[in-house]
Amino acid sequence: MTTPKASTRRPRNRFVGRAYGTFGELLQGVLPEEDGDFLVTMPIARWSTATFHRDPELHDVTVWPPHKTKALTLARLIAADHATGATGGNLVLRSDIPEGKGLASSSADLVATAHAVCGVLGIELTPTQLEDYLRGIEPTDGVLYPGVVAFHHRAVRIRSTLGSLPPVSVVGVDEGGEIDTLEFNRLPKPFSRRDQHEYADLLHRLGAAVRTGNLTEVGRVATRSAEMNQRLRPKRLLAALRATCRDVGGLGVVCAHSGTTLGILLDGTETEYRSKLRKTLAACRRLAGNASVYRGLTFDLPAPHDAGGSGLR
Repeated sequence: MTTPKASTRRPRNRFVGRAYGTFGELLQGVLPEEDGDFLVTMPIARWSTATFHRDPELHDVTVWPPHKTKALTLARLIAADHATGATGGNLVLRSDIPEGKGLASSSADLVATAHAVCGVLGIELTPTQLEDYLRGIEPTDGVLYPGVVAFHHRAVRIRSTLGSLPPVSVVGVDEGGEIDTLEFNRLPKPFSRRDQHEYADLLHRLGAAVRTGNLTEVGRVATRSAEMNQRLRPKRLLAALRATCRDVGGLGVVCAHSGTTLGILLDGTETEYRSKLRKTLAACRRLAGNASVYRGLTFDLPAPHDAGGSGLR
C-alpha cells in the first residue's frame, strides 16, 4: 500500500477517538453494476471509544482487550507509516455496541482507533485515505462518514451521502448467536438481475426519502430490504415483527442483514412517541424474550453530495 499523505497538527501523548455504530442497515443488497454490493447505514447513539497512549519505552503497539486484533493491525499500520521516533503505545478499546450482532462494532472500533492514533501522531487522514487502510483489513460499514450514507462495504468506498434522518428510535430484538462478518461476506449473493434493479430503485427511493425526511417511505424501503434478505440471512422473527410493527403503528422493520438483530423503527417526533415506545418494547419482549432501544443519531450536514475527500470528522 502506498503511504497516504496526511495533514499535520500538534502531536500528543494521549488521544481519545470515538465512532458510532449502526443498527444494521436501512438497505443492503447488490446493484446492477460491477462491485455492486452496497449498504445504507442507520446511525445510532452507541459508541466505540479508543484511547491511544504513546509509550517511548515500547517499540510496538499493544491492545486491550487482546481479541481486538483488527484494531491492533490498523494502529500498527498507521503508526508505521506516520510516526517519527518510537512507534510503541497502548491502545484501549471500550464499546457499548454488542459484538457479532450486525451493529458495526468492528467498524466502529477501527474508526475510533484511527482517530485515536492519528490524534497522538498529530496527523489527519481524510476518509478516502482511511478507506485505503481499512480495505486491507475487512469489509467495512460506512461509519467513518457522518450521516446516512450509501457505502460499498466489500470494496470499502463511499457511494454517496444521503443526509440525516429526523429523530428516530429502533426497538431491537436479538435472535441470538454471533455472525462473523468476514465469513458472511464470502457467501455468494442469491440475487437475480431483476433483484439488482429493484435494489437500485430502492436506493433511489431511500435517498429521496432521507433528503425530504419522509420517514414513512424510509420504513417501507427498510422493510422491503429485510424481506429480500430472507434468501441470504433469514430472520425467523421477521414475519412476527412485521405484524407487531403494524399493531403498534411503527414505520417499518429494520434488520442487520449480516447479523442477528432486527427491530421496529419509530418516529421520535410523534406526539404519541413515548406511549408507542412503551407498547413496542412490551410487545417485542413478549415476542423475543429481549428488547433494547437504539436512538438514532441526527447530523448537521451540508446538502447531500457524492463524497470525495470530505475530511475525517
